[in-house]
Amino acid sequence: MPTSGWGHELENLFLRAGACFARIEPRRRMRDYVRGLLGPVGRKNGWQLAEYAGHATPDGLQHLLSRSRWDADRLRDDLQFYAAEQLGTADGVLIIDDTGFVKKGTTSAGVQRQYSGTAGRTENCQIGVFATYATTRGHALVDRELYLPKSWTEDRERCRSAGIPDERDFTTKNDLARSMILRAMGSPLAFSWVTADSAYGQDSRFRRFLEDAGLSYVVAVPKSQQVHGPRIDYLIGQAPPEAWQRLSCGDGAKGRRLYDWAAARLPAVWEFDGETPIRQRWMLARRSITRPEEIAYYLAIAPLDATVADLVRIAGCRWKIEECFQSAKNECGLDQYEVRRYVGWYRHITLVMLAHTFLAAMAVQEREKGVTRPTHPTSWTSPRPRSAVCWQLNPAAVLRDAITQ
Repeated sequence: MPTSGWGHELENLFLRAGACFARIEPRRRMRDYVRGLLGPVGRKNGWQLAEYAGHATPDGLQHLLSRSRWDADRLRDDLQFYAAEQLGTADGVLIIDDTGFVKKGTTSAGVQRQYSGTAGRTENCQIGVFATYATTRGHALVDRELYLPKSWTEDRERCRSAGIPDERDFTTKNDLARSMILRAMGSPLAFSWVTADSAYGQDSRFRRFLEDAGLSYVVAVPKSQQVHGPRIDYLIGQAPPEAWQRLSCGDGAKGRRLYDWAAARLPAVWEFDGETPIRQRWMLARRSITRPEEIAYYLAIAPLDATVADLVRIAGCRWKIEECFQSAKNECGLDQYEVRRYVGWYRHITLVMLAHTFLAAMAVQEREKGVTRPTHPTSWTSPRPRSAVCWQLNPAAVLRDAITQ
C-alpha cells in the first residue's frame, strides 16, 4: 500500500478514474483492484488481490475484469491526461515496443507459439504492443494494444469464444504502433520525438508515417539496412576515427551509459524533403567501449538545429520502456493476470498502467522536492563533408591528430 503521504493523491486519481464507471460497485472494485496492485501482494492474481482487499472470494474483482460495464479505452484516455499533467514537458518522447506474456493453453485471446523478445525465444505467449511517454521528469506506460496473429483473426468462431470483436481484423504490430502514435498526438501528451527498436525502425512505411506526421525520430535498424544504396554497416565502417565521440545516452542502474557514437548527416531525399528541407536526415551508430565489435545502428530525422547529443539522448530513451516493463511487472503485476478473454486483458493492463503511472508521478514529486534537474550534454559539429555523408567530428580528436602530424 502507498505511504500515507500518497493517500490524498491516490484519492484524487480515483475520483478522476471513477468517472469511467457508471455504478458505485465497479467503482469501488476498481479502487480495491488498484490498491492491491500498489500494495505488498505476493502475486497480483484474483485471489490474492481479493484477500488484500478483504473480500471473501475473488468473484467481485473477476466481475470487474470480465462482465462489468465500463470502457477501458476511456480510462486509458484519462490516464494520458494524468500522465501529461504529472510528467509532461516540452521535450517529451514517445517510445514504442512490445513485450510477451507467457501463457499455457490455446484459449487466451491472441495466444500462440510466437517469438517473444522478453523471453528471447519462441514461446506460447500473448504479445502486447505498448507506448511509453518519457520526459526529463519521468516515464510511464500510456497505451497498449493486444496483437492478434492471423491464426486468430482468420478463425472468427475462436475469436467470438475469446470475446474478440467481429470488427477486429489482422493488424500488424507496426500498424498497432501507428494507431497508438496517432492517439497520443490527439492527447495532451507533449512530444515531438519517437523512438523504437529495429522491429519497427526497419519498416520504411513506419518511418514515412512518422515523417508525414511531422514527428522527429531515432529508430534502430539492422546492420543490413540500406542507406541510399550501401548497407549502413558498410557506411559506418568508413567513418574516420575522429568521428567517434564518447557520450552518455542516459543513466542506468550502474551509472551513466557511456558508448562511442558516430553520426553523419545524410543527403536530403528530394521527393520527400522538397527543395528546402526543414529537417535533417542522419545515420547513427553506437559502439560498445569494452566490446567494440558490438555496434548498433540507427536512422534519424531531426530538426535542423539538432546535435549529435540530441540524437544520442533520444536513442538512449528506448531503454525507458524496458524499465517500464520491468517495474510494471515486478511492482504492479502487469504479467500476473489470469484472464483469458479479450476485454479482460485490456482491463487488467489498463488498471496496471494506471497504478504504474501513479507510482511514476509520486516518484517525480518526491525527487523534485528541492532537486535541480540535470542539463543535457552538448556535442560538437563540423561542416566538413566526408564522401557522400557529412560526419560529425569530435574537435578534440581533430586537434590531437593535427598536433601529431
